[in-house]
Amino acid sequence: MSVLTAPIAPLTPALPQAAGPSCTLQRSGSLWQLGIEAQELTTAIGQLAEQLEADDDDSRAQALAELEAALLAEEGNKQALAAKADATCWVIEHLRGQAAYRQQQAKRLTELSRSDAGRADALEDSLVLVLTRLQPTSSRFSFPNHELTSRKSQAVEIEDEDALDPQWLSFSTTSKPDKAAIKEALKAGTEITGAQLVSRRSWRIH
Repeated sequence: MSVLTAPIAPLTPALPQAAGPSCTLQRSGSLWQLGIEAQELTTAIGQLAEQLEADDDDSRAQALAELEAALLAEEGNKQALAAKADATCWVIEHLRGQAAYRQQQAKRLTELSRSDAGRADALEDSLVLVLTRLQPTSSRFSFPNHELTSRKSQAVEIEDEDALDPQWLSFSTTSKPDKAAIKEALKAGTEITGAQLVSRRSWRIH
C-alpha cells in the first residue's frame, strides 16, 4: 500500500474541513513540523512530481493518473482529501519557489558571464593591439602555452541605410491578431470567423 493510498491518521492540529478549491493553508509551523503523515504524503507527491519531467509520455501520464486517483479515492473522506490536497499544495509552492530562486540565480550568473566575457574581450583586444604594433606583419603569435592566430574575413558595413537604392534593400512584413480589438468585438456580439471568446477560470494557491 503506497503512502498516497494509505488511510490518513488525524493530524495535530486538525486540518480545516472543506477548505475550498483555492487550497487555503492553515500553517502552524514549517513543512517539517506538520507531522509524519504530512511528511510522507509530501515526499510521495514530490516523487510523482519528479516523474512529470520524464521523457516518457507514459511515465508522466501514469504519475498524473496516480495522483488523481489518490485524490478521487478520498471523495467521501474530507479530512483525508484535505490532507492530500494540502500536501500537493506544499509541493507546488516549493517547486514554484525553487523555480523563482533558480531564475534569479540564472539572471545573476548571466550578468556575471557577460561581465567576464567583456573583460576577456577587452584583455584580448589590448593584447592584440600591443602585439600587432610590435609585429605589424604577423598573423600568428606563439607563446609557451598558447597560440594566437588570425584569419581574414569580409563584411559589409552600412554607413547610411537611407542612402541605399531600394534594389539593395530587403523587405519583410509580419502580422499578428489584434486580440484586444477582437475581444471587444466578440463581447459586443460581432461574429468573427476564426476566433471565439472563451471563458477560463484561473487558480492560485495561497
